[in-house]
Amino acid sequence: MEHVEDPPAPGCPGIRRITTPAGDPAWLVTGYEAARSLLADARVGRSHPDPGNAPRFSESTLFGRPWGRVETERAEHARMRRLMARAFSAGQSEALRPQIQATAERLLDELAALPRPADFHRAVSQPLPALVVAMLLGVPAEDSERFHRWSDDWTHADDHQRARSGMENLRAYMTDLVRRKRARPGQDAISDLLGVADGSGEVTESEVVALATTLLFAGNETTVAAIDKGVLLLLRHEEARAAVWRDPGLVPLAVEEILRARSPMPPDPATEQLGIVRYAHCDLEAGGAAIREGDLILVRKLDANQDPDVFRDPARFDVTRRPNPHLTFGHGPRYCPGAPLARIELQVLFAALPARFPGLRLADPASPPRRQPGRLTPHPENLLVTW
Repeated sequence: MEHVEDPPAPGCPGIRRITTPAGDPAWLVTGYEAARSLLADARVGRSHPDPGNAPRFSESTLFGRPWGRVETERAEHARMRRLMARAFSAGQSEALRPQIQATAERLLDELAALPRPADFHRAVSQPLPALVVAMLLGVPAEDSERFHRWSDDWTHADDHQRARSGMENLRAYMTDLVRRKRARPGQDAISDLLGVADGSGEVTESEVVALATTLLFAGNETTVAAIDKGVLLLLRHEEARAAVWRDPGLVPLAVEEILRARSPMPPDPATEQLGIVRYAHCDLEAGGAAIREGDLILVRKLDANQDPDVFRDPARFDVTRRPNPHLTFGHGPRYCPGAPLARIELQVLFAALPARFPGLRLADPASPPRRQPGRLTPHPENLLVTW
């Protein structure tokens, strides 16, 4: 079914009614202030007051339907956030920087040895986040290709059997790994979480499996997309690329702008309206819109990051933009716990590129790579570069 949109109601900037691909009504939130407010609002969540009759975005096992129970969601989320904070603390992420640096440099060495043009997506963007999250969780490096394949399967919005299979394979793998970590703990996030489970009873082994599976998936797929987007943006904007290549001190600002900016790849109509899925737990108002209990809310963070009331000349890719209060990692109590680690990965890679590949360029600058269709995270079919 095609998306059907109503025009924004008077007095409701950045929020409008749509019909989802599943045929259900929803609020699509694209304005910055409305998005920021709803992302932090405790009156909305992933659960639904009447889950059997909840509106859906699609049949996706990941984003299409409600999760959990309204009565317990807030307490469960707060508890899991405390555990995720242990796994993804800024200090623990920063401690991995030397290993991330060494891994990125090794992958760039392997890229340099390939015939030109070479696929940056396959050689660097895909393996780096998988290897980094493996370091964090204590996953054997030799297994990173397998779990990357399963997390990739999980993101297929138009192949529900493939998505479910990917999710189940990841969960089965993580169940086995957690049992091995219990028998032989190491210096890693899973062993740390198991120590909490054994010591305080705050978390069960099954919850460690669920949490580690989520971390394995989320820490991999979104960072792959950010690396691909960053390479495309820098190589398609000569002035920005020259500035970053000339001044490594711009890398942190450039990373924030990469996170904020739209991808140069054409959008995928199947997932174009997908946003952060939330359900209203009571009647509320946002951006002047009267949202009713049980309504589906789709918060489009990338659209909010283009709001001209917040970002001057938002369509411009500006690697010196400051301030840059983008919502890519969310806002409020659901702010992404993996943000510090993702930032370090991006900073390390984009600081290494100028010295290693000063002449890096797109093999065919006139034709942007095509996006893999039906994917919840935007990956190119290939990202061919030369130097």
